[in-house]
Amino acid sequence: MAKGTTFIFLFSSLLVLSLSSVSADKDDHGDQQVYIVYLGSLPSREEYTPMSDHMSILQEITGESLIENRLVRSYKKSFNGFAARLTESERKRLAGMERVVSVFPSRKLKLQTTSSWNFMGLKEGIKTKRTRSIESDTIIGVIDSGIYPESDSFSDQGFGPPPKKWKGTCAGGKNFTCNNKVIGARDYTAKSKANQTARDYSGHGTHTASIAAGNAVANSNFYGLGNGTARGGVPAARIAVYKVCDNEGCDGEAMMSAFDDAIADGVDVISISIVLDNIPPFEEDPIAIGAFHAMAVGVLTVNAAGNNGPKISTVTSTAPWVFSVAASVTNRAFMAKVVLGDGKILIGRSVNTYDMNGTNYPLVYGKSAALSTCSVDKARLCEPKCLDGKLVKGKIVLCDSTKGLIEAQKLGAVGSIVKNPEPDRAFIRSFPVSFLSNDDYKSLVSYMNSTKNPKATVLKSEEISNQRAPLVASFSSRGPSSIVSDILKPDITAPGVEILAAYSPDSSPTESEFDTRRVKYSVLSGTSMACPHVAGVAAYVKTFHPQWSPSMIQSAIMTTAWPMNASGSGFVSTEFAYGSGHVDPIDAINPGLVYELTKADHINFLCGLNYTSDHLRIISGDNSTCTKEISKTLPRNLNYPTMSAKVSGTKPFNITFQRTVTNVGMQKSTYNAKVVKFPGSKLSIKVSPRVLSMKSMNEKQSFMVTVSSDSIGTKQPVSANLIWSDGTHNVRSPIIVYAMS
Repeated sequence: MAKGTTFIFLFSSLLVLSLSSVSADKDDHGDQQVYIVYLGSLPSREEYTPMSDHMSILQEITGESLIENRLVRSYKKSFNGFAARLTESERKRLAGMERVVSVFPSRKLKLQTTSSWNFMGLKEGIKTKRTRSIESDTIIGVIDSGIYPESDSFSDQGFGPPPKKWKGTCAGGKNFTCNNKVIGARDYTAKSKANQTARDYSGHGTHTASIAAGNAVANSNFYGLGNGTARGGVPAARIAVYKVCDNEGCDGEAMMSAFDDAIADGVDVISISIVLDNIPPFEEDPIAIGAFHAMAVGVLTVNAAGNNGPKISTVTSTAPWVFSVAASVTNRAFMAKVVLGDGKILIGRSVNTYDMNGTNYPLVYGKSAALSTCSVDKARLCEPKCLDGKLVKGKIVLCDSTKGLIEAQKLGAVGSIVKNPEPDRAFIRSFPVSFLSNDDYKSLVSYMNSTKNPKATVLKSEEISNQRAPLVASFSSRGPSSIVSDILKPDITAPGVEILAAYSPDSSPTESEFDTRRVKYSVLSGTSMACPHVAGVAAYVKTFHPQWSPSMIQSAIMTTAWPMNASGSGFVSTEFAYGSGHVDPIDAINPGLVYELTKADHINFLCGLNYTSDHLRIISGDNSTCTKEISKTLPRNLNYPTMSAKVSGTKPFNITFQRTVTNVGMQKSTYNAKVVKFPGSKLSIKVSPRVLSMKSMNEKQSFMVTVSSDSIGTKQPVSANLIWSDGTHNVRSPIIVYAMS
């Protein structure tokens, strides 16, 4: 076992699961690792004291009376458990206790505006019945890298005291002050209380928090780029900060603590722009476990889908009780032109704020500046210790990889031109850079090869209108889910490319050692930016419907999303890229019908995945069980707003989806079913009944969708849309059937 590996212990009463990778016994205290011991739900008896119980267990296992240095965290608010430092032999003794259910690694997690809200239709000053007083009672919990509290985006000017429901605290530590906007802060990353601070030293948490709920701040820009009013989806809402990430990453045990506190503190929505390195099953996923507890008490968790696209089955956020968000482009893009010595202009992508004043500089290709100790293949990528500084200094260097830019700058290059693997987003760098498409990059190389003294200059970036928006970004992780094949993930897409939002001046915009710039607003891209957009929309919807459950809010957003068309063939450009479509905040407040889910529905869903009662306790933390009848529940019959099924691509099939809708539109209304199939579709789709007559609010009615076909092949998913319409509302659910070779 590698040193530093972290494990999560989940406690119940019966089953013991162990890892095959566990090493031989070691009792050297220098080899202690951090484990999470999870004891499920908190006992209802008043005399139970979690901390005493946790210390007692530790004392029993370690044989030590003083265990203060062993106990890392104690979970005692929203669920029961603790994190502790244990040796390998102590871990084994603990795993042998009757109460232990499973042991699994607590994997490292990774961190994943002026025009985006306008693009989504939620324009500044839009006339709705929303009032500031209702919005100011809404609290968004941001689990991230902290926050820069002095930002104008988090000023509390005009804010009254925190909502009465708030039960949290400001434990922001040193150099941190809360106010009536940022009403709570906690830090889980510090090694000692003296060093605790919820201050954001990377800019990531500040950026995501301001997208979700930042104040409206006029004339925000990044060195003139993107100038406008930066604001969140719910500018009058409050923010609670839970810092779980530092420059070493984000720990699972810290994530569990953040959920424990956020739920108890009274937040309404949790936004997590963090993903796991891999895709574990639900019982080994701290986000899935924490979010289940949140869902059970009425708190919606919104999570980034991941940045590992466009490969299929890379979406990391797969639990149906977690709202998974993909990233798409908006109608604004940043371009940096490259002007060659012969006057030809190439259009590159970049957020370049540096002005070369039109001066032409000599060009050199990385592979032409290779040191004798380095291969040409590595040199063309501009890898470290591969370039000859004498050949690079004072020139613009061509690199076939984005990773080589720092090396070129370190050796004295005045700029760089890079082959762009992701031509749909721009990057900020610490000196003049433009990222070219493959075709333009080839054109540049051709120019260099045909010219004795090739030269070029990189111009400052400018904004252009992107007429193709919205499209899912190439980096955004795709489905289908590798955990549950019959649940469509991601759920929805939202703006996540070149988003200008608040930033921490405690960090440079690039985190490069050469970047001395400090800014209040910066431009970032990723599903990390898309996630808080949807968290903001969810909070916005909740201001209109305070009593709605997480599933009702999620359904309202999904069934009112803008339809998106596949931009190509295969899995990467279909619903497995964008889910239900692009979020539409305005229509989401009045969906007409919603697909509602309870904790019991999710338990039945897990039973249908052949979860044992012991595994259920890992996720739910209670004594939920699976009966034989419940275990026959098909996962595709979870009352989800989308319908997805994996089938044999070479054989005929006939499958059904069972769904129930709840009337939240008009008291008396009649909904007619309409199936919209794409041209050339081989699917036969029948809806029964085809008419739903609602007589009262909150009335529920069920229906069945039957999908059949002779065969669909294995290369291309086949999809359609079911739309329930009463003439005012159009409640749309994608239907997707697929097979994979």
